[in-house]
Amino acid sequence: MSTARLFIAIDPPDVVREQLRALHEPVRGFAWTRPEQLHLTLRFLGDVEIALRDSLEAALARVAVETFILPVGGLGVFPPHGAARVLWAGIGRGHTRLHQLRQQIDDAVLGCGVALDVRHFSPHVTLARVKDEAPPGAVTQFLKRHADYEAALFRVTDFALYASELRPSGAVHTPWRIFPLRDASAAGG
Repeated sequence: MSTARLFIAIDPPDVVREQLRALHEPVRGFAWTRPEQLHLTLRFLGDVEIALRDSLEAALARVAVETFILPVGGLGVFPPHGAARVLWAGIGRGHTRLHQLRQQIDDAVLGCGVALDVRHFSPHVTLARVKDEAPPGAVTQFLKRHADYEAALFRVTDFALYASELRPSGAVHTPWRIFPLRDASAAGG
């Protein structure tokens, strides 16, 4: 069977992407995420059979969460202890609706028979991958320089199902479908 590497994400608006891109510094060993690839992953699905695409899209189309505002701020690394591998911008506490959205997406995906990992949801935007050639202390110094970092708040109005193709030049993300959230004013509140 044919498969596609899939994930579900929120795309920040261009103004937030530009603010995140402004953090890029020429640090050896930091592989910066291209601005158009910056996103908040809600759920990584991995390799999924193409035959499930229609049922997966139909299930995701039934997700019913109102639009909400997200902050972007604070920087950190994964793993939290030991050698840093990922440099990220946080979402703070996010919003209750962010967690509702994640739960409804999980329910929809599980209903389609796609297995999910059980890792704790740590909402973030990956800024860079940290490679072994990064100088000692480079990550710590970067985090100190940007200790008070905040980007603009933004309204989340939709989420997307993406296919991700791994290439030697880096991953290429192609949106399969965008799913709008409910407009709070149209829903009576």
